[in-house]
Amino acid sequence: MTHAGKRPRTRFRSLDGLLLLDKPAGLSSNQAMQRARHLFRARKAGHTGSLDPLATGLLPICFGEATKIAGLLLGADKAYLATAVLGVTTDTDDADGAVLRERSVPALTDADIEAALSPLRGGIEQRAPIYSALKQGGEPLYAKARRGEAIEAPVREVTVHSLELLGRSAQRLQLGVECGSGTYIRSLVRDLGETLGCGAHVEQLRRTWVDPFLQPRMFTLEALEALAAQGDAFLDAALLPIEAGLADFARVDVDEVQARAMSYGQPAVPMTPCVADGTVAVHDPSGRVLGIGRLDDAGRVHPQRLFAWATAPQG
Repeated sequence: MTHAGKRPRTRFRSLDGLLLLDKPAGLSSNQAMQRARHLFRARKAGHTGSLDPLATGLLPICFGEATKIAGLLLGADKAYLATAVLGVTTDTDDADGAVLRERSVPALTDADIEAALSPLRGGIEQRAPIYSALKQGGEPLYAKARRGEAIEAPVREVTVHSLELLGRSAQRLQLGVECGSGTYIRSLVRDLGETLGCGAHVEQLRRTWVDPFLQPRMFTLEALEALAAQGDAFLDAALLPIEAGLADFARVDVDEVQARAMSYGQPAVPMTPCVADGTVAVHDPSGRVLGIGRLDDAGRVHPQRLFAWATAPQG
């Protein structure tokens, strides 16, 4: 019996799969993930790379055994649409921060903007925002920044595959970005603004895809709430299988004897030769994915992360 005014406790369940969440603005990635987790009543959940509270768009969430591939998705390429406001710099490099400085915006041609964008493409060195989740001494930079500590944000090498001007008005630029893991769009916009001589910050940011989900069918929290009201079967239909997150990795197939050997941590020789380099997705004779393996020079696959059903006692 529950006390008046108290919600009944959520009864969590074992659930494996991937959710392509359309994160709303105003929530941290962890807050959005926890909202989704409670809707699905999933015992275990993890996300694959934070979006700033201001940002919207694709946040892949891993439930259950799918959390074992979260690290692989964390390192994936990503794409964004960003709106940059020229003439104003903030302490967070986005619209959530306090204004540090305002400057007039010079008359800029498209050629001026292209000249400023060019050095920000390819392999570049980038200084992270001081308000970021990067850790120093085991503590996020944003925690130090909020206490007013002097911070020297780290410079890291990142890869910007493409950075294009999609549209512009007097004080705003619409940018399209495709980049590698660890790239801060806020830093790109900040550095672009300094090159243009007027400063800039991110006003809006939306993540449109994360490899391998290049044309994702995303679900908002509101859409998931509507599905949940219809029942678990409707809600669970929004999930992708774990295999969907492994689409970029070469597939190797093993027979039942080899699958059993791998369940004991032993290497196995795939049923068909594979010339992949490094990480592979291992499948059993029924086609079910068993886990992630590493291929050696002799063509043997060594188990790295196996899913629970791959290590269950054999009948």
